[in-house]
Amino acid sequence: MDQVIAPDGTPIAFRRSGHGPPLLLVHGTTADHSRWNPLSERLESDFTVYSMDRRGRGGSGDAADYSLAREAEDVAAVLDAVGEPVFVLGHSYGALVSLEAALLTDNIRRLVLYEPPLPIGPPSYSPDLPGRIQSLIDAGELEEALLVFFREVVEMPERELESYRRLPVWPVRVRLAPTIPREMVAEAEYRFDPEPFSRLSTPSLLLLGGDSPPLFRKAIETLDEVLPNSRVRVMPGQQHIAMDTAPDLFLEELVTFLGG
Repeated sequence: MDQVIAPDGTPIAFRRSGHGPPLLLVHGTTADHSRWNPLSERLESDFTVYSMDRRGRGGSGDAADYSLAREAEDVAAVLDAVGEPVFVLGHSYGALVSLEAALLTDNIRRLVLYEPPLPIGPPSYSPDLPGRIQSLIDAGELEEALLVFFREVVEMPERELESYRRLPVWPVRVRLAPTIPREMVAEAEYRFDPEPFSRLSTPSLLLLGGDSPPLFRKAIETLDEVLPNSRVRVMPGQQHIAMDTAPDLFLEELVTFLGG
């Protein structure tokens, strides 16, 4: 894997593969670049795929001073290292990070945001949840901590969760469960300021699962009202992981927008 150094000195790793215009994939919570493997293999004939490890996982380093702002700087550093305008796909927390990164660089050609957890109003989960998850992590119950996160934060239905637990990426997610609490805290502290985004002219696709919880729908609606060059696409019957549950549908939406 290649590396770039973030502004705070943290090394950020990314994998490069394929041929064509550059496309950066930014994963969400409890994941690393490998969560994109099934998707990137199908994109490599049309794009040069850059799949990064966000800080604190995979080949990337970490720092004691964690914040969403540092993560946005990481994404911008990878984009600037590519050396030409880049397509960007961000998922979940990675979509929120990618959104903020769009204010730090001019190297985003088109931006795809799949259900960023934009905090609109109070959190939908109980205030003690981050502490409960941390207690499970401290007790070594990493898988249980991850299950609590998916059930109570993502609101993933049990049938989808059971299928997800059988995927090759699940052990990676379990191993990365200790990164959950800090991202929950950062997300809760994040304050969305619509003013700078109202001037962001980058063509943006906002992806939403047709069966996703109201918190994601409200986030997409809010962004669509603010971003001057956005469009919304709803994926029928899907929720938060359509790239896993309906990859053909997900790829159709992605490639159609990037090629448009």
